[in-house]
Amino acid sequence: MTLAANHVVIIGYGPVAARLAEELLPSVRQGLLALTIIGEESAAAYNRVLVADLGVGRTSEEAISVSDPDELEAAGAVVIRGVRVRRVDRARQAVLLEDGVWIPYTKLVFATGARPVVPPLHGLNPDPAANVPLPRGVIALRDLADAAVLRDAVDRRAHVVVLGGGILGLEAALAARDEGAEVTVVHHGAHTLGRSIDAGAGHTVAAALRARGIQVVSQARAVGVSMAPGADGEASFAALLQENGPAVQGQLLVLSCGVRPRVEVAAGAGLSTNHGILVDHTLASLHDPHVFAIGDCAEIRCLDSNCPECSNSTGPLGLIGPGWRQAEWLAAFLAGFSPAALPAERAPVMMLKARGVDVAVAGDITAGPFDDVPGLAVSLWADPEHGKYVKMSTRGGVLCGFISVGMPRAGAELTLLFERGSELPADRSTLLRLDGPDREIASVPDPARTVCRCAGVTEETITGAVVEGCSSVQEVSAATRAGTGCGGCHGDLKKLIEAHFAPA
Repeated sequence: MTLAANHVVIIGYGPVAARLAEELLPSVRQGLLALTIIGEESAAAYNRVLVADLGVGRTSEEAISVSDPDELEAAGAVVIRGVRVRRVDRARQAVLLEDGVWIPYTKLVFATGARPVVPPLHGLNPDPAANVPLPRGVIALRDLADAAVLRDAVDRRAHVVVLGGGILGLEAALAARDEGAEVTVVHHGAHTLGRSIDAGAGHTVAAALRARGIQVVSQARAVGVSMAPGADGEASFAALLQENGPAVQGQLLVLSCGVRPRVEVAAGAGLSTNHGILVDHTLASLHDPHVFAIGDCAEIRCLDSNCPECSNSTGPLGLIGPGWRQAEWLAAFLAGFSPAALPAERAPVMMLKARGVDVAVAGDITAGPFDDVPGLAVSLWADPEHGKYVKMSTRGGVLCGFISVGMPRAGAELTLLFERGSELPADRSTLLRLDGPDREIASVPDPARTVCRCAGVTEETITGAVVEGCSSVQEVSAATRAGTGCGGCHGDLKKLIEAHFAPA
């Protein structure tokens, strides 16, 4: 392949890579640069966050698609799918594909994302380099094939065992249960969402899961999987084995044990890696100005040991919104513009998106109300019998962290106050009253409110799209990009659409 004067090669074809390619298309059409995208999967880019929804039949492949390869190719880009990258030769500035083809580049972007963590259980191979498929009846709920397996299990009303008590695992468990499957959640910690919330909130969430008919096995140490012949005689998952406890029987095991950035190819090319591929504040690798990384595989940690932004870095954020913003910034940079410095990401608000189980958490929530932490004040209210829990941490009256369980309106208000860096009302109980039975459901319009945090879309922009004729979530998403990330704002989009089209 002939090396173009400015040839950008992207390794990876997920949502973040797709956004970068989309932003580069104007330059491709003008002939200012050449673009090649290399994807390991045969499918075009889709939103992995919504794979669980696809697996329970709540959405379609078309709805979670985020890229059109035909459009990219019509603009002049080259899209290579279903091919793995074997290695990168930085001296030659070329990428070697598994079929032996070399792709030269002038700028190389790693957008390889993350792979699911496979725990070291007897019967599973946790080595990603081995490329050994999971046994039948075991999935990581990461791709379209996994979604098809989950859909089959839900349709059969099978018993689904979810290993992992994090947000994605609980969302999958709740969705499968809502659609009729029998579900058991097994996790290692003392309470669910152990990495995100405190014990009180965790036990409140577990109680809410049990109230929905989900079995919860806490403090479990899984050691292996048991296989048994299926109806066709082929061995399939039959039980999750514990070190100290009975085997958890089931027909499908969903691994939800976290993800790990895919850095193998980058590390093999001699690039600096830690949790992710180490890049500076221009997203360039630390020792090669021709190589960049974005999204789940990129860890911003510059060479300045005194940099305040990098001092608290713990690795890639693992969220689609920051990845999209990195892609947009890098596209402008690669196209020859001089964009303002890439802004540091604020602490994210984590949300559990499930019907009837509302959880929102952000910021510093480790201290309790009676802990002696200078400058920190903590308020806490709990009603575990009814699945409600709220914790608020403030410094100088300004909200610096919160947890909300089973209080959707209070959670929404706390989210808004946290993102704006606002003070809490002196009487904290006024926030609890937002979810009272006498509270009006209708909310006051706030045009500046960010409805879709992933894409950074405000209520004003969404309302404008609805006024222009968008009458469904899918149409609003196509016009504004709202709702194309984690999907947590779909309810708000529906409310804004319904409010506009409601009879006067």
